[in-house]
Amino acid sequence: MTNREQIKKYINKNQKEFIDVLFTLLKQPSISSQNIGIKECADLLQGIMKKAGIENVKIMESNGHPFVYGDLMSPENEFTLLIYGHYDVQPPEPLDKWISPPFKPIIRNNKIYARGVGDNKGQLLAHILAVKTLLDLQGSIPINLKFIFDGEEENGSPNLKPFMVKHKEMLQADLIYRSDGPLDSSGAPIINLGGRGMVSLELTATGADRDHHSGNKGNIVPNPAWKLIDLLSALRTPDGTVQVEGFYDDVRALSERDLEIIRSNYFDADEKAKTYGLKHLDMDGETYFKNKSVVPTFNINGIASGYMGEGHKTIIPSTATVRLDVRLVADQDPRDIFNKIKNHIQKIAPDIKVSGEGSFPPSRIPTDLPVVQAVIKSIEKTYEQKALIFLAAGSSGPNNIFTDVLNKPSISVPYANADEDNHAPNENMNVDLFFKGIEASCNVMNDLADDEPS
Repeated sequence: MTNREQIKKYINKNQKEFIDVLFTLLKQPSISSQNIGIKECADLLQGIMKKAGIENVKIMESNGHPFVYGDLMSPENEFTLLIYGHYDVQPPEPLDKWISPPFKPIIRNNKIYARGVGDNKGQLLAHILAVKTLLDLQGSIPINLKFIFDGEEENGSPNLKPFMVKHKEMLQADLIYRSDGPLDSSGAPIINLGGRGMVSLELTATGADRDHHSGNKGNIVPNPAWKLIDLLSALRTPDGTVQVEGFYDDVRALSERDLEIIRSNYFDADEKAKTYGLKHLDMDGETYFKNKSVVPTFNINGIASGYMGEGHKTIIPSTATVRLDVRLVADQDPRDIFNKIKNHIQKIAPDIKVSGEGSFPPSRIPTDLPVVQAVIKSIEKTYEQKALIFLAAGSSGPNNIFTDVLNKPSISVPYANADEDNHAPNENMNVDLFFKGIEASCNVMNDLADDEPS
């Protein structure tokens, strides 16, 4: 196999070609929520994959936007890696906040600016260009590769699970690998061994059948906003502990190995506070990494009642609504948690309406799997620094689909910069990190063929 220095030299030599391919992909809009450019982008991606040397490339239909599949297989290879990514992007609005047009990629200050460059076209393309790099350098790749690229991840991947169930045999692999999201703000690589699940809820309190004058009817007509505030106070303590009966019953206990990994992660409270725009962050490293990956959350993401326009409107509102997202950790079941929350609310305030807005389960793979150790060693050698290991990503993604359907481990290794501004105006990806992502994918592909990474 090619050594790492040869891989670096090849990537450096072909930087212009690789940027040109990326720009071609970025110029093609692929906004899944608006069904803009999806088919055209799938066709374009199919051609890029074929040109890189990937075989059996095909566009596969689903009940929504199509998936793009390809593979590179050899009977001599024992290990199979399935790489997942998505070619759809978020809408670019508000357009007036972009310094340059979102679908006209440009490099400024060593960053590529375009919608979808970090999320996820730049990271997706790194895997494809890694195939081209290794084929050109060594003629073959020492593991089997399969690729599945999603066209509606930004819509929540509603058709990923049924697609994977239908094509389970085609997608069988020893490991699922994906790159999405940013490196740590310190510049350290991140390795996610799972993802938190989520339950979304909406709670609605009602009072009278219409708004009332707060003076003439004050202390007479009940205010649903106060009803909701009282309920929320009964659901969670000031320190963040959820008061719902049985909420923590099924949370998976941490092993000594888990705790060892958490405690070994680098942490700088001042640097994190600066990253988050806080004056200070009052927690130690162990608490930070636990809270970010293995402790469930109970978050208010929106609350509305009464009048919030210009000036004052002295009313008793007729309704109050709050939306919650509850991030779940390993072994918590979304339906069970939803029912526990609903039952708890009905005991306290039976007239408050509780509705579910969607959910998916968490996932977490064991830390002691040999394949996990192989990926960690490979990534740390590529980035020449210790990786931050998260037992689960703080955000929620399709990890559980891979682990549930294929019954194989799934790992996420982000390649983008911490300030990529994905989903926002002026989304960007650091040029050096794009090339480093290609290098990382090359090394992972080679190293997974060995008992010990080279």
